[in-house]
Amino acid sequence: MCFKVYQVLGLLVWTLIAGTEYFLYPAFGWVMFVAVFYWVLTLFFLIIYMTMTYTRIPQVPWTTVGLCFNGSAFVLYLIAAIVEACAVTEDLDSHNYNSWAASSFFAFAVTFCYAGNTYFSFISWRSRTLQQTFS
Repeated sequence: MCFKVYQVLGLLVWTLIAGTEYFLYPAFGWVMFVAVFYWVLTLFFLIIYMTMTYTRIPQVPWTTVGLCFNGSAFVLYLIAAIVEACAVTEDLDSHNYNSWAASSFFAFAVTFCYAGNTYFSFISWRSRTLQQTFS
C-alpha cells in the first residue's frame, strides 16, 4: 500500500515540474533528480516486494536496506522540498507558478510519507537486530 502512495505522489512531483521550463532553474533540476531517482527506486522495490524476490535472497539484510533506502529518501526529499518551496515565486515565471507550487506541496507530502516509513523501518530493523543479539 505504501509503495503505491509513494509512486502516485512522487509521480505528481516530477510530472508537475517536467511540464514546465524547469531546466532554466537549477533548483528544479535538483528536485527532478531526487523525484525521478526515488520514483524509479521505489518502483524497483515494489517489484521486489510483489514478486517476493526478497525471500529468495536471504543473504541481503533487507531490513537494513529498507532503513537506508527510506532514510536517504526522507533526507533528500526533505532537502528537495525545502529547496523547491524556497525557489517557487511568481517573479520567476508566473505561467509555471501553480505547477511549481503544487509540486512543492506534493514533495512535502512524499517527504512526510518517507519519514513515517523510515520510523517503521527503524523499528523493524531494531527488533531484528535485538533478535539476532539474543539468539
